[in-house]
Amino acid sequence: MYSPPAFREDDPVELRRLMRAARLSTLATATPNGIMATPLPLILDETEGEHGVLYGHLAKANQQWSTPVIGEAMAIFNGPDAYVTPSWYESKREHGKVVPTWNYVAVHAYGAVEFFMDEARLHDAVSRLTQLHETPRADPWGVDDAPEPFIAAQLRGIVGLRLKISRIEGKVKMSQNRSEVDRQGVANGLAASPDAGDRAVAKLIR
Repeated sequence: MYSPPAFREDDPVELRRLMRAARLSTLATATPNGIMATPLPLILDETEGEHGVLYGHLAKANQQWSTPVIGEAMAIFNGPDAYVTPSWYESKREHGKVVPTWNYVAVHAYGAVEFFMDEARLHDAVSRLTQLHETPRADPWGVDDAPEPFIAAQLRGIVGLRLKISRIEGKVKMSQNRSEVDRQGVANGLAASPDAGDRAVAKLIR
């Protein structure tokens, strides 16, 4: 990922926070059949390895898991993003030498990926992922709330994945290359947008 120094995020704590905040990621692998990608919710286990390990699962019918992987896999995590119009720049009124751009947050995690079908490991991965997203709810649902034979049948239809992270690249592009007055103009413009994603970017700029 191309990341000029102004936009590059290297802080491991912040990178992990951004990965968790993204909720949905995309698993991409290079294969003899070309690039394959699947949108997936993943859980980050920070207690394993130097950079952590990602766990998730794919449908067994998804050919990505059974297709040989060339090199490392990549998990892509996207955060808030927004279009930026030059009309918000004070410099537009000063000299007009401005163009549109896009502000965004992105994290790429690379590593060797392992696919597994062991029922105990699958149950653990699915339970942890479910707990992650159910815990904030007033009445959280748990995997054990469903009949055991039903869950066993569901597990037979999926394949688990474990991606041991070898390196992480982060980019937070929030108009850092603009003057303070231009950045304030962008933040004000996005804050007034009816789109919740635009307003989220406005907060990051500020």
